[in-house]
Amino acid sequence: MDVNCEGCAGCCIDWRPLADVPLSGEHGGERPPIDDTYNLVPLRSGEARSLVDAGYGDAMTPRLFEAGPDDDSVRVDGVALAAIGNRPVFYLGLRKPTKAVAPFDGERRWLPACCFLDPETLQCRIHDSELYPNTCRVYPGYNLQLERETECERVETAIGGPKRLLDSTPPADVDPTFSAAVGTTVFVYPDPDELSGVVSRLAAAELTDDDRARFVGVACGSSPGTIEINEAAADRYRDRAASADSWVGRSIQLWADRADSHGSTAAIDDPGAIETVEGAPETPGWDAVHSPDDGSP
Repeated sequence: MDVNCEGCAGCCIDWRPLADVPLSGEHGGERPPIDDTYNLVPLRSGEARSLVDAGYGDAMTPRLFEAGPDDDSVRVDGVALAAIGNRPVFYLGLRKPTKAVAPFDGERRWLPACCFLDPETLQCRIHDSELYPNTCRVYPGYNLQLERETECERVETAIGGPKRLLDSTPPADVDPTFSAAVGTTVFVYPDPDELSGVVSRLAAAELTDDDRARFVGVACGSSPGTIEINEAAADRYRDRAASADSWVGRSIQLWADRADSHGSTAAIDDPGAIETVEGAPETPGWDAVHSPDDGSP
């Protein structure tokens, strides 16, 4: 996709506090999510396994959904969850701690941002690695295939500034149907009784490391096209996710200790160092990547 990402990262940041108009969620629909995370990137099961294998089991978080009017559902913590049979449906995404970022050439503010986003350059720290999620790689291809508004266009409308969507032709390999296949990005939790208390914590943004690891294990033990879980693989990946100690997890705690309310001014001179001192890879900066009219993320 030909997009101008420099100084933007609108698809990686919850920039709702900066907009004059309310923004709709990227993944809205008949099944509202239990959490309030904006633009949570759905991960495939293989991507989740690769992240755990690389030590990033603490970089992921689940999303559960309220049941739609015609959905199967199961009630947990007083919430009717969308389900297949009595198994709650979920997907995994990348965590979004509140960071000190300055998108759209504005002042630095406290905004939720992808855990892999460099808060200084607004570039992805894993963009050139095999860990880079397919959803990010093809964005906004799914939107264009489905004729839905893109985050690029929302930024253009609400913020102004340079044009962000430079090409409206989606990549040839984009398949929105496959991206939502059961066992690929949509998973089912096998035992809803285990989620007692977890659903309430998810809604309150108070998930524990063990809570997140439960879902990571199930997603990693899933296979495309089926709701069956490889229990041995799920247990193995759950244990590895629960014990993960990456720069991502350590940085998230550091951000949580520093952050102020969403949208407030952030007086931090070198925000990128909060992550690099914990081992985060550097990003190249925009001058090293492209000319001002090229939009490579």
